[in-house]
Amino acid sequence: MDIFTKIELSVILKMLVAGICIYVYITLVTKIAGKRTFAKMSSFDFAVTIAMGSILADAVNKPGSSLMPAFISIAILAILQVVFAKLRSSSDKFENAISNTPILLMKDGEIFHENLKKALVSQADLMGKLREANVLQLSQVRAVVFETTGDISVLHNKDETPIDKIIMNDVVS
Repeated sequence: MDIFTKIELSVILKMLVAGICIYVYITLVTKIAGKRTFAKMSSFDFAVTIAMGSILADAVNKPGSSLMPAFISIAILAILQVVFAKLRSSSDKFENAISNTPILLMKDGEIFHENLKKALVSQADLMGKLREANVLQLSQVRAVVFETTGDISVLHNKDETPIDKIIMNDVVS
């Protein structure tokens, strides 16, 4: 198995042209459809972004193929994303039907273990997010929310308080 096979100059040039065309096209699509095209605001947005990335990679890495299927696929996904975004913003029923709801993982320093299980978030992951947010004591935490995007938001107060041991339990020093 030769993983470093030589690529002919003509193939490299086709990849270069495909890359430039895709770059210009995706810039145009983003300009028309809006910045949300690659935003990670919901699970649907995330899935569309991944799908677009896969389509773009195929278009550039398979230079012998036509770029038209990639252009059409990207346009379809961008149009669907705009339509879904408009429907979500204009209808609460549609929003509730297709979107996840944020889950409260902590409030006023109390960890909601049942909600951690529902969100499939471990206590170690939660502690990692608290450390990233520079939380020093659980009592500083006003709320921790598992967002619909899969992100975890930490709302807390900052002061000169020492770090609770539980926050650092899984940290190897």
